[in-house]
Amino acid sequence: MALKTPVEVQRGSAARTAELAGRGLAITAADAELAGLTRALGHPIRVAIVRYLLERGESVCTDLSEVVPLAHSTTMQHIKVLKEAGLLSAGRCGRNVLYCVNPEALRQLRSLVGRL
Repeated sequence: MALKTPVEVQRGSAARTAELAGRGLAITAADAELAGLTRALGHPIRVAIVRYLLERGESVCTDLSEVVPLAHSTTMQHIKVLKEAGLLSAGRCGRNVLYCVNPEALRQLRSLVGRL
């Protein structure tokens, strides 16, 4: 069985969403946003990274790599997923990248979950 490319998966998801909507199930923009945010938090390491950053306020990538029990490159992949979902913000601190939780994204996540 061949693996689907991300574009094929996205097209499949869109087709499935249209099929469900055609059956009377309304898929809202809020549903899609909640799905994206929860997908980003779909790995325990990513949840732990967010919790760590909430407790510390912010952290440089080297500090994160020291506390996450994975290779630096794997840690950075998890951070990338969180950044792409908008859950993390990044900025420069000298030669380092400083990460923190995006408070607006967290408020939005709480609001979306609260509406379930």
